Amino acid sequence: MTTVKMVAVDMDGTFLDDNKQYNRSRFLACYQQLTARDIKFVVASGNQYYQLKSFFPEIASDIAFVAENGAWIIDRDEELFCGAFERRDVEAVIDTLQNGNYPGLRYLLCGRESAWYFEGMEETWLKKMRHYCHRLKPIHHLDDVQDDRLFKFALNLSDDYIEPLMADIERLHQGRVAATSSGHGSVDLIVPGNHKAHGLDLLAQRWGITHDQVLAFGDGGNDLEMLRQSGFSFAMGNAPQRVKQAARYEAPSNNEQGVLQVIEQMLAGEGPFSSTQV
Repeated sequence: MTTVKMVAVDMDGTFLDDNKQYNRSRFLACYQQLTARDIKFVVASGNQYYQLKSFFPEIASDIAFVAENGAWIIDRDEELFCGAFERRDVEAVIDTLQNGNYPGLRYLLCGRESAWYFEGMEETWLKKMRHYCHRLKPIHHLDDVQDDRLFKFALNLSDDYIEPLMADIERLHQGRVAATSSGHGSVDLIVPGNHKAHGLDLLAQRWGITHDQVLAFGDGGNDLEMLRQSGFSFAMGNAPQRVKQAARYEAPSNNEQGVLQVIEQMLAGEGPFSSTQV
């Protein structure tokens, strides 16, 4: 029988409901059992680390974060990995974004110290982004960001232009920048290979865990590598079909507390976690 030793959860559309909430008392009851069994809990999200840890004030220093889609890995307040673009690649991507045909495009530069936006960006969108980026600062020019490690572009644009933009990134920046979509008009540009699965792999090596001992949950394109890699991978009921095809199982939707339902099932040794199913 395969024993789960790591639980990894995406946040938006997965662990969180559509109101960006979760059942804290129910989760903390699960977390106590996970801890008692030495099962690691990992938050694996495209969001900023400073935002993610705010969701877990009681345990943030006791768990691991695969933040920024895998660009920044932190275990119990210790940095394990921090990726970074080459400066010339950041400049080249900005040139592509500014000169391409992507109506309504808005974007942030994301780094270890903060997320950054060029002055003049739409304020209503920035107000929304402050929910995801607890550190968000304006700049006049890229030269204003000299000391930060930049590891992600967070883009927002019409769904009609997502595929053309991603194709342009692949064509113009292949091998240096990779595009991944999390849905809802959002596209992240990351350092190739610095995805969530890479982060989980680093943590698994650190803890002596194999991929088949990982229980992972996701709902978006930025979860595909993580779901394919993990032995117990669950796509949420609200996930698009291509994400469900990448996972081995399906969980109830995020608005049904699907992650907690499956974790409780795992703790009880039921369903795919029973000895007869493994």
